[in-house]
Amino acid sequence: MTRVYVADAKPEERSALRLVLLDLKMEVVGEAADWFTTLAQAPTRRTDMLLVEWDLLPTSPTAALDELRKACPAALVIILISHLDARQQAALSAGADAFISKGETPDRVAERLRLAAASVRTV
Repeated sequence: MTRVYVADAKPEERSALRLVLLDLKMEVVGEAADWFTTLAQAPTRRTDMLLVEWDLLPTSPTAALDELRKACPAALVIILISHLDARQQAALSAGADAFISKGETPDRVAERLRLAAASVRTV
């Protein structure tokens, strides 16, 4: 079972993601509404996949994602983006494995999460 950590400032968006993940038979191992909680908790949860809202990242997304990668080296990092624009490329350039637009349909979000989970590195 894929173990997922969700970091999003909005509780209603974390709740919606949790429902999609549970429907996909993935385990939500933690949630955070801010970057510092994410960085402190995610490494202790044996996380396979991190869903991180772009707007939670500190001023330097590249440095933030580098720090997260060091803390959770085996986890996939998927950036959640509110608006489709140059931030997609920035997310990938900053070190994300993929991005998901929050504006996509729940079915499309589920499909993208399913594809990401299929690529989770097993130990």
